Amino acid sequence: MSTPSLPALPIRRLTLRDLTACADLSEDRGWPREEHKWGLLLTAGRGYGIDAPDGGLVTACVVTEYGTPGRPDLGAIGMVLVARRYARQGVGRRLMRHVVAEMGPTPLTLHATPYGQPLYEELGFKVTGRAEMVRGHFALREPDTQVPTRAAGAEDLTGILRLDAEVFGLDRTHIITRLPAFSDQLRVAEEGGRITGYAAAWPNMDTHVVGPLIARDTETAKALVTSLAARTDRPLRTDIDVRHQELLSWVKACGLESVGFNAVMAYGVSEVPGDWTRRFAPLTVAAG
Repeated sequence: MSTPSLPALPIRRLTLRDLTACADLSEDRGWPREEHKWGLLLTAGRGYGIDAPDGGLVTACVVTEYGTPGRPDLGAIGMVLVARRYARQGVGRRLMRHVVAEMGPTPLTLHATPYGQPLYEELGFKVTGRAEMVRGHFALREPDTQVPTRAAGAEDLTGILRLDAEVFGLDRTHIITRLPAFSDQLRVAEEGGRITGYAAAWPNMDTHVVGPLIARDTETAKALVTSLAARTDRPLRTDIDVRHQELLSWVKACGLESVGFNAVMAYGVSEVPGDWTRRFAPLTVAAG
């Protein structure tokens, strides 16, 4: 039997059964395997991929929908990968065109590396912002915020969901309700019995990723990061909206270093919804 040509290979939905193949694809491209993150994205979002004739995946990506179930108001695209042996053969372009067509009129967003940005621009995505990835061991020289924080409990979930929807601009219940199980830490700041910020730290290979990080102001964001860092020996990693220069300068002064930048891009909408002034870092750039 002859091997099907690359353009003839079908695109299919991925499920949690494809977790190992997705992690293998990440490793093939020189990324960490990130099985923990892949597990969240494949259960909370929709994966798309092409099976390779010789085993594994040719390409994959995940779309996480937000808003009204069945009628999403936004789709976040992430984990767009092509196996090294199939690179530069139009496979990633074909997969992205398929996803855009599948999503129909739903606006889309993604974080693009400098390598991937030209493809997304070709497909009609526009740059709307930038995020800076920082990483390192956090070392606070002296406390510079008096905002108290505490571990979140089950009774806080309603308040977290309310604040998240207000700041993100859309309903993310299916993601946020997974945070207690997905993250190693989930902490909140509150005032007068009302939650004013929350943040999670979740394990990713040898780091703890800080995200989401949503806070009333920079001082509250600092307090949440400090409280998370105090409870882990791992390096921290996070992606901060570059408009939050005060927070970026502060985390760098505390030992985190710049790793790189991603362009925040959108399709079918001029701006990503929500209040950026209170949205400091995403859960992950793969899900917004």
